[in-house]
Amino acid sequence: MHHEIKRVFCLQQEKWPQLARLGVSERIERLMRIDKYLRDERHLLELYQAMFMDLHKPEVEVIATEVGIVQAQISYIKKHLSNWMRPRKVPTPLPLIGTRSFTRYEPKGVILIMSPWNFPLNLSLVPLVYAIAAGNAVILKPSEISSHTSAFIKHMMDELFPESEVMVFEGDASVASSLLEQPFNHIFFTGSPRVGKLVMTAAAKHLSGVTLELGGKSPAIIDETADISLIARRVAWAKCVNNGQTCITPDYLLLHESVCDSFIHEFGAAVKQLYDPEGEGIKNSPDYCRIINGMHFRRLRSIYDDAISKGACLSLGGDFDESDRFISPTLLEGVTCDMNIMNEEIFGPLLPIITYRNRKEAKDMIRRLPNPLTLYIASRDQANIDYFMDGISAGGTVINDYMLGYSNPSLPFGGINNSGIGRSLGLHCFAGFSNERSIIHRRWGSLNIIYPPYNERVLRLINTLYRWM
Repeated sequence: MHHEIKRVFCLQQEKWPQLARLGVSERIERLMRIDKYLRDERHLLELYQAMFMDLHKPEVEVIATEVGIVQAQISYIKKHLSNWMRPRKVPTPLPLIGTRSFTRYEPKGVILIMSPWNFPLNLSLVPLVYAIAAGNAVILKPSEISSHTSAFIKHMMDELFPESEVMVFEGDASVASSLLEQPFNHIFFTGSPRVGKLVMTAAAKHLSGVTLELGGKSPAIIDETADISLIARRVAWAKCVNNGQTCITPDYLLLHESVCDSFIHEFGAAVKQLYDPEGEGIKNSPDYCRIINGMHFRRLRSIYDDAISKGACLSLGGDFDESDRFISPTLLEGVTCDMNIMNEEIFGPLLPIITYRNRKEAKDMIRRLPNPLTLYIASRDQANIDYFMDGISAGGTVINDYMLGYSNPSLPFGGINNSGIGRSLGLHCFAGFSNERSIIHRRWGSLNIIYPPYNERVLRLINTLYRWM
């Protein structure tokens, strides 16, 4: 496999200068191959089956959280690519009179995209379409854990692109390690902070650029002014979609002590309405996903058992069936910071509750942990919203709703340090796959008046020029 990776990498190194010269229409044509493929009913049926086998994902979620997002990003790129590729004029300071200054985006070269298993199509193809739009060649390494969807992506790319432009390598960590030995111009990784550090270490050997979309523990603050019935329903959906295996799902709740009991009641009612309206059990719902595999199921069971053993109380759910990889939506009260559930990203339908008496307690609790990918605030008090916004650093913030941070391509998406480095979506993603080249073009005039030999007149002239800058 190592020799095959090296062969394709060298092939793409030779090809990408040609891709860099492609115009707007030629780049869009490549994106439309992907769009057309995903609109074909036969291919959609294959994808539905693959994602059901990997995650028990219902068709609505395949469209809403996977295919539809890819198509929406392609549509957005089509509208804006011409403007992004156009040189941007910038102001010219007085000492440079006679020149014009501008920037333009140029492709970086050969890109490695390493995508995760939780949204295996979305998180593979969204960075891919931006890398193609920016004029790069791409090697894509999807997760071996979501093996059926990865096979779908491999077949799709083999049909749509020559290997000199886009190539998919399937396989385990050994394949990822071989890929990371190559001197890519940029690496786009989505996954855990632990693996993100390994990717960054490998990239440093070649001084490759990196975008790291990581995760962490995204807190959800619900204060005493929030509409509890409405917010509880929104949290229930956000925590249960994809069975909680989402980097931007609320990882733990910070509830004002006055609303804790009502929230638990409303959350339970919302879960029943969403996933058990007929009273046949959540396990029988066709809309409820499953944990990806046995290893992750056992990890979740372990952090649940650890919390219970250290004094946490079960308020809702707590049903586990390893044979079906089923875990019910679960609320835990009495959670403390020494429990494992508060020291790693959960990535499942377990939701710890911590109550607070005043907003400083909530702020201090969040600030004890690494900067989150997303901060959620539920409040009808603008003073409280401002207090949390000003006092807590996060990659993004959503107020009075959930899971929206990845939905607007006009906004940058990404974390801070432990939750990520760099930004994706829209112009920010296009720019991440590009080198922003600065250009100064002399049209007339010269700086020869300040050339040596130096004297008092030259010194006065330089001082005057810089005072006018």
